Amino acid sequence: MAVKIQQFTHWKQEGRSIVALTAWDYAIAEVLDQAGVDLILVGDSLAMVALGYPTTLPITLDEMLHHARAVRRGVKHALMVFDLPFLTYQESPEQALHSAGRALKEAGAQAVKVEGGYPTMVETVARLVQAGIPVMGHVGLTPQSVHQLGYRQQGQSPEAQERILQEAIALEQAGAFAIVLEHIPADLALHITQKLSIPTIGIGAGPHCDGQVLVTSDMLGLSGWQPPFAKTYADLRATITQAVQTYCQEVRDHGFPLADSHQR
Repeated sequence: MAVKIQQFTHWKQEGRSIVALTAWDYAIAEVLDQAGVDLILVGDSLAMVALGYPTTLPITLDEMLHHARAVRRGVKHALMVFDLPFLTYQESPEQALHSAGRALKEAGAQAVKVEGGYPTMVETVARLVQAGIPVMGHVGLTPQSVHQLGYRQQGQSPEAQERILQEAIALEQAGAFAIVLEHIPADLALHITQKLSIPTIGIGAGPHCDGQVLVTSDMLGLSGWQPPFAKTYADLRATITQAVQTYCQEVRDHGFPLADSHQR
């Protein structure tokens, strides 16, 4: 059965953790979907893990849509959320509406994610929700602000913690159906999670969120670098490297293909 937006609040109330991962192509999306992931995020992190950019900033809306269409073809059950890339929603609520509309119309996304809190982003979220577009918020470490924030943990002072809390509350009041909490102290994430009626999805925010998300390439060990809060569940980089090296050696030694092997 396909996951619906309305289930997320029910899951929070039931204490049922939400599982989220990122996808950037058909093959990865299909595997994640069939494995039982609840939410698949077409994250702008694909700028780094799939396209080789040093940050998420260079990726365009058209590039994101190209990847999202491939992901959509692989997803049958999970909720598919589209990350609006840098400067495709910050200028005005009207710009955000246009970009989000393309994500739903052209890529089949069921919701969009935007970074940042009040005052401007709250107005934008409210405008999108009024237009019938589900929105996931994102506070704490916001990678599109890398040149301003870096990749260090946010919410380290009482003032910063209060600001992040108030941003999360304001995003909920604007109509967001869930909020990503990235790289903030676990006690702050717990406080926010208890304050909100909508679910929190943590990444580097401790164990008390209503769900967790990781960048799939980090989780599978495909990235050359990963943040300290990520966990590697498989070392596919080493597995693939070994497989390719074996293939190279067999081809050079004339061990593949065998003379009597049948071609597909």
